[in-house]
Amino acid sequence: MNIIVLVKQVPDTTEVKLDPKTGSLIREGIESIINPDGRHALEGAIRLKEDHGGKIIVMSMGPPQAMDAISEALGMGADEGILLSDKAFAGADTWATSLTLGKAIEKVGDYDLVICGRQAIDGDTAQIGPQVADHLELPQVTYVFEIEKIDEKSMIVKRRLEDGFERIQCNLPAVITVIGEFNAPRYAMVGGLIDACKDKAPIKIWNAADIGVQTRAVGLEGSLTHVIKTFAPKVKRETEILEGDTQEAVKSLMGKLRTNRLI
Repeated sequence: MNIIVLVKQVPDTTEVKLDPKTGSLIREGIESIINPDGRHALEGAIRLKEDHGGKIIVMSMGPPQAMDAISEALGMGADEGILLSDKAFAGADTWATSLTLGKAIEKVGDYDLVICGRQAIDGDTAQIGPQVADHLELPQVTYVFEIEKIDEKSMIVKRRLEDGFERIQCNLPAVITVIGEFNAPRYAMVGGLIDACKDKAPIKIWNAADIGVQTRAVGLEGSLTHVIKTFAPKVKRETEILEGDTQEAVKSLMGKLRTNRLI
């Protein structure tokens, strides 16, 4: 079974700050990590490979430093890596990003399943997986937390709902997006990380020409949406402590909630 895993290198959001003048993210000095949902996707692919054999190709779009994320993925157990890196890809929205990834997947050609995380912690759109499936004209299942059964032609998965789950049978090849409940990702092996950093590591770097797309169709120019401004919302909180008899305090609280139309 040949599996393509889509991962993204993101800043560790516990440390992210915004430039008060430009409104852009301050990335200098901030650690970059593999997006958490992407780690669950990769772990799922590794387990499928252990059970059914095959090959795992991990793919990412980003600047040259995104090579670190691919190297870590190889250390965890992926077989090959592909980095989509080109100045023409910069500034892409989800539409242009998914088009780029879709074209690269088409070039790979020989695959049975595409797995990616539900969403990235730096954007939280949850759009890339579904849009990639749309570009490839493949069936898709989102919010997957278990692969119950899989063979060469189809799979049965469970996808999480707010009040339960759905059990879905899906033909292959297909695209699935997974959530944290899917598994517990393993750590990268030191030996694997060392091998992934060598000059002969199985990592390819593709640009726009390599995947056969025109630069005007990708990146900022090919994006259908544009960010006008980014800012941290200012939150002002006022606290009032209700003291005295419990019943009176509850009565007072309910009155205030009704006055402010909160209930």
